[in-house]
Amino acid sequence: MSTRYVHTNIIARDWRALTSFYIRLFDCRPVPPERDLSGDWLDAATGLDGAHITGLHLRLPGHGDTGPTLEIFSYDALEEHPEVDANTPGFAHIAFLVDDVAAKAREMLDAGGSAVGELVSREVPGVGKLTFRYMRDPEGNMIEIQSWG
Repeated sequence: MSTRYVHTNIIARDWRALTSFYIRLFDCRPVPPERDLSGDWLDAATGLDGAHITGLHLRLPGHGDTGPTLEIFSYDALEEHPEVDANTPGFAHIAFLVDDVAAKAREMLDAGGSAVGELVSREVPGVGKLTFRYMRDPEGNMIEIQSWG
């Protein structure tokens, strides 16, 4: 049986604003159509009564026209979510390779993101010099921005 990575999902308070952030800052590209999903089948799949999802898939950069997507959806009814830290069990962050970590961090801050920690550079034996910083998108999801030299 073959396996292929397909997408990562983010549940957003405002899927339109969050997709705009990822399009502007990380060169993600919309993959139409916009989704507007509901029905018994969705209730059965999610275990929720009256589930209604709207959103869009974004093609992640660097993987061509058939690469994985970031699926950004909003439900009509949202539960509160605790803030995730770097050491919180479960999915912690997504990562993007960028040319200039400091410049991208400034862009993220200007676009409504926030910093988690400081910019760090470290030699990784046998791999090279890693420069990275943990940031948050405007909805608090963690993103690692990194470059290798």
